[in-house]
Amino acid sequence: MPDFIFEFLTLLRDNPPFFIGFSVLLGLMIGSFLNVVIHRLPRMMEMEWQRNYAELQGTTAESQAAYNLVKPRSACPHCGHQITAVENIPVISYLCLRGKCRGCKTPISLRYPLVEAVTGILIGLASWHFGYSGMAVASWILICALIALTFIDLDTQLLPDDITLPLLWIGLLYNFHTGFTDLQSAVAGAIAGYLILWSVYWLFKLVTGKEGMGYGDFKLLAALGAWFGWQLLPAVILLSSLAGSIIGIILIVFAKHGRSKPMPFGPYLALGGMAALFFGKQLSQLYLGT
Repeated sequence: MPDFIFEFLTLLRDNPPFFIGFSVLLGLMIGSFLNVVIHRLPRMMEMEWQRNYAELQGTTAESQAAYNLVKPRSACPHCGHQITAVENIPVISYLCLRGKCRGCKTPISLRYPLVEAVTGILIGLASWHFGYSGMAVASWILICALIALTFIDLDTQLLPDDITLPLLWIGLLYNFHTGFTDLQSAVAGAIAGYLILWSVYWLFKLVTGKEGMGYGDFKLLAALGAWFGWQLLPAVILLSSLAGSIIGIILIVFAKHGRSKPMPFGPYLALGGMAALFFGKQLSQLYLGT
């Protein structure tokens, strides 16, 4: 390892305030990338579905320019102005541009700096909570995945396998030598997390003839079970349901959200996962007494 990297890591280890500050800055930059993931991943999935459908029909899908998380460069969707590095500084660029495109002055969605700020704050909190440790780095991964899933689900009511399944396996691997829980609890949590919502889904469908949630919700709860073990699943489900009920009532009463209009459950599962991340020990002690 080069000396300057070793010295930098030592500085992070020996200076908690510096480590937290570095984590916040890193989180802001990661948040900028998450905006790309949130915007592009659903479109990439749609393009993949179109190619698969064309193959099933025995036809060839229309050739399209490269579109992934790297290409093409980010640009204004209204005027095509390519966003420069100076215009892509998390939060600061939005404030300097006064929330408008530099080319056509079209307002930029407030959600972009919001995702950046939330990511930076949560990663900073995780670094303060866990200190300089592997657990802090693992929590960064979980936080980023939950933020991306939350906003993708809000936009499309989809929870992509490209995020939920790797999240599940990372949770199991991290707990292989006891991370947030032991491996046996992690495996049981993954199985129970999937089966609980799968059972709720089919029971609701048999009773009402409607689908109450999607398969992505099963996989997300399975991933949270893999990270925190079966012991915290009741708390995650309870907190998710409580948050969903409260926010749902607020939307119906104040935002005139139709009761028949579907609402994504992924964001509420993500809130439950965040609670388990930061307050897991207290939650388990609350109802398990351990």
